[in-house]
This record gives sequence, C-alpha cells and structure tokens, in this order.
Amino acid sequence: MKTLAILVGGGPAPGINAVIAAASIEARNHGLRVLGCYDGFRWLLEGDAQHVVELGINDVSRIHFDGGSILRTSRANPTRTRDGVARVADTLHRLEVDHLITIGGDDTAFAASRLAPATPGLTVAHVPKTIDNDLPLPSDIVTFGFTTACNLGKDLVHNLMQDAATMERWYFVTVMGRHAGHLALGIGGSAAATLTLIAEEFRDSPISLDRVADVLEGAIIKRRVQGREHGVAILSEGLAEKIDPATFGEVERDAYGNVRLTELELGRLLKERVTASLHARGVEVTIVAKELGYELRCAPPGAHDIQYCRSLGYWATRFLLEGGSNAMVTIQAGRLVPIPFGLMMDARTGKIRVRYVDVESEMYQTLAAYMIRLKAEDFDDPHTLAVLAKAGNLGETEFAKRFGPLVGR
Repeated sequence: MKTLAILVGGGPAPGINAVIAAASIEARNHGLRVLGCYDGFRWLLEGDAQHVVELGINDVSRIHFDGGSILRTSRANPTRTRDGVARVADTLHRLEVDHLITIGGDDTAFAASRLAPATPGLTVAHVPKTIDNDLPLPSDIVTFGFTTACNLGKDLVHNLMQDAATMERWYFVTVMGRHAGHLALGIGGSAAATLTLIAEEFRDSPISLDRVADVLEGAIIKRRVQGREHGVAILSEGLAEKIDPATFGEVERDAYGNVRLTELELGRLLKERVTASLHARGVEVTIVAKELGYELRCAPPGAHDIQYCRSLGYWATRFLLEGGSNAMVTIQAGRLVPIPFGLMMDARTGKIRVRYVDVESEMYQTLAAYMIRLKAEDFDDPHTLAVLAKAGNLGETEFAKRFGPLVGR
C-alpha cells in the first residue's frame, strides 16, 4: 500500500482543513494510506515518527467547514541546519511515505523544494497557503485564505470606523503582510478606510519612520480641513521591514530568520511620532494603535475558499498519483497548472519569489483615488495650500517644505 503524508507549515489560513480533507479522501479512494503529520516539519526534523495520525474518510469528511488546522502547524525549518533536510527525509522513509503534500507559504514551499531532490523515490507537491497573498502566482490568482481574511477584516475595520466617528479619534491599524501589502490593501479598500499605506509605494529602502509618520500626519490634517477629527489608517506590516532597522534596536527572529514583525509595534511607534508632532503645534488628536491579523487566520473559510481549497487538495493528490512532483499546485482558469519549484525561485536571493502589489496598476490607482491623504494637486492651488497649512498650525511655506516632498512637490 502506498502512503501519502500531509503537513502544514507557517501561519494558519482559512481553508487548510478543506485541503487536508479533499487530498485525504481522493488518496483513500485510490487505495492509499494517508498520514497527517502534526506540527509541520517539527517532529520529522527531530526524527520522531510518532507524531502522526492516520486519516480516514470519516475523519475528514466534514472538516472543510472549520477554521484552523486539525494537524496544527509550526515554523520548524529543516533548511536551517546542514542535516535538517536529511533528517526529515529519513523520518519520512521510516514512515514508508511515498508522496508528500506540504501546505504553506513561501518558507514552507522553500523547504519542500529542498526536500524533494534529497529524498529518492519521494514525490512532493506544495499547496500555496497564505493570507498575505504573496506567492508567485499570476496576478489574478489569489492564495487560499486571502479572500476569507479580507472579508472578515473588512467587517472588523468597519466596526473601528464606526467607533472612530463616535469617539472622534483615529485608529492606526497594522495588518499582517510580511513582504507585500495585498491583505492591507484588500481590507482597507473594501472597508473604504481613510487611507492604506503599503511598503510597495515607497521605492527607496530603507525609509525613515518620520517619512511614514508624515504621510499619516498629512492625512489627519486634510481630514481636519473637511471638518472631521476621526479616521482609520491601515498600515501594512511590511512597512516595518523597509524602515531603518536601527529604529527598532534588537529584533527577534523566527526559525526561517524572519523578523517577528508583531514585536516591533509599528502602530504604536507611529502613533507616538504623529501625536507628539501635532501636539507640539497645539493640534489635539487621539490615536489608538491596533494590530489585525491573528483574528483572521483561523476563521472558518467562506464559500469561495472552501471550494477553492477542496479543488487544490483534490488536484494535489491527483498530480502526485499521476507521477508529478517538485511543483506548487495551482488552479488557473479552472484547470490544474503545476508550477515547478525551479520557476518559483528568485535568482538573487535563492528563496521563493515574492509577489508584490503593483502600484502602477489600475486596481491600485482606483483604491488610492478614494484615500484621504495629501496629493500633488493640494500643493498646486494656493487657496488649498493655505487652508491645509492653517489646519496644521503651520505657515504655508513651512507646510509646503514639510509635506511637499511626500508627493513630489
């Protein structure tokens, strides 16, 4: 009897259980034994073959409705040490695993790409999972979990917008997205937040914390001109990776070497900078910093993600059974399109390529047009400039010198 193993790496995302269910059912229908590996690569890396569970059809037939992962997940990294991949391969060999499905983001995909060629006889398929939506897929193909996370995030931000209006305050909401701003933009755009800031709009790196703070301060001033003392600014977590590291001092990293961005408290730092700057000029404002991300990851998947994930799981198994290997499984225009691991690599970094937001696209420009923030035309009209300067308790020349460079003026 052939054996299929399934594991989940990285952070949770809505739809994981639907992938596990569909992959397991299809494998069992073809006479395979199915093993679920708990906690990603963690126990396999330690040579522990006990932390697995055999999955039958009755065990998984209704789990597609549930958030989270019945196999749990971890960020254990077999590529971190010289013999890590070999230890995982040996444990899989002792479990008599013939096929492996990994479910995860860029780090898990990278580990899977190293495991496949190091394990003779093992075929490997990766299913792209991340609410960050930053894996190298065609621009119109989302990673699973993204749609559900955007929908729930939109509702949460709408509630904050209501609170902001009621209490006349601002919220700075940092949204998950290590490298790319897809999730922040998806939530901010669908909720019609006051503005959304993503790392991709800042072309230079590193950028100063003060520059990001000035964008936010300019938006607050522009809202004051409109007679509103409240708003919600969405901040992409990836901004922290572009800001000068010296701003944060010593930082904590995960097993893949990634900075633990939630520990940097980007929203709090920006809140303090903006509040201090405005108060120094006698402009009173209340700002509350919030983090948004953990609330989204284990939500029950919506209808789109359930159907999408069941298709991904089914075709991941079929891809392996039909002799495929060493690829990420995608569904494009309703058809299976495996993307070989080699085509996913960034030649410069040696890691999986990141899909960034295209700030030149019509989609982004539409969302940007609805944001309340300083724009180039605000500095071209003398009357508008005078009104903005007065709302910020600055002289016109001083206002233009301080905020003009943000929009190329």
